[in-house]
Amino acid sequence: MLYQGVLTKMQTELSVPINYYLTLGNALLQPHQLLYKKLKLKFFGHQCLSCGSDAITFRQGFCKSCFFELPQTADWIMHPEKSKAHLGIAERDLEFEEKVQLQPHIVYLANSSNVKVGVTRKTQVPTRWIDQGAQAALEILEVPNRYLSGIAEVSLKKVVSDKTNWREMLKGTAPEEDLPLWRDRLIPYLPEEVKPYILTNNTPLNLEFPVKKYPEKPKSLNLQKTPEYEGVLVGIKGQYLIFEDENVFNVRSNEGLVVGLDIVH
Repeated sequence: MLYQGVLTKMQTELSVPINYYLTLGNALLQPHQLLYKKLKLKFFGHQCLSCGSDAITFRQGFCKSCFFELPQTADWIMHPEKSKAHLGIAERDLEFEEKVQLQPHIVYLANSSNVKVGVTRKTQVPTRWIDQGAQAALEILEVPNRYLSGIAEVSLKKVVSDKTNWREMLKGTAPEEDLPLWRDRLIPYLPEEVKPYILTNNTPLNLEFPVKKYPEKPKSLNLQKTPEYEGVLVGIKGQYLIFEDENVFNVRSNEGLVVGLDIVH
């Protein structure tokens, strides 16, 4: 049976291992239950997640016009230190920006391909860590707005990475790290105005992903260049589908594509 629809990022559920849910059209698929099944993927076109047009997807599932107009794609999303809602200053839509920016945010350490620092809304814990393929994560600050989380991240990324190496993450070879020890080492680098929000009594959350076989040399599958692909699913980590031939497909980075998925056997 062919399932067809617009790709959006997989929803997740914290369990051991993680449960995944992929919506295609009117169907809700559970990829973690399709391990060792041969899947066929087919590219049909584009559909902007905002306006619904068939214009080529630009970024984050949106067409170019929507990307440069929507409040959820403004610069402060990727650079939280540029948030200004706490000052009453709008970038694109103050009502939206106040709703998102003026709520508790978490600064965290995660171990995916390496130890990294990151920022997320408190309501996105642990979803953010699952989406990054982190094998462990630790909250180190809980601040009342996005701006404070941003200036903390800017200070810490001078010492520790704020990026995940997706190839290394998918290989599943990241060594175990003592995240509380890392937190203690990094505290002196924090700006004074966020130090009252340091969390010291919590413990790391360990995550386990439904992966039967890790790729040694993961290759990114581009459906726009390879419109039809067939492979045996052997794992899911982060937002990636991992296939037996070491091709990997990043669902999130392909949001806005219209695709078909067929379970061959």
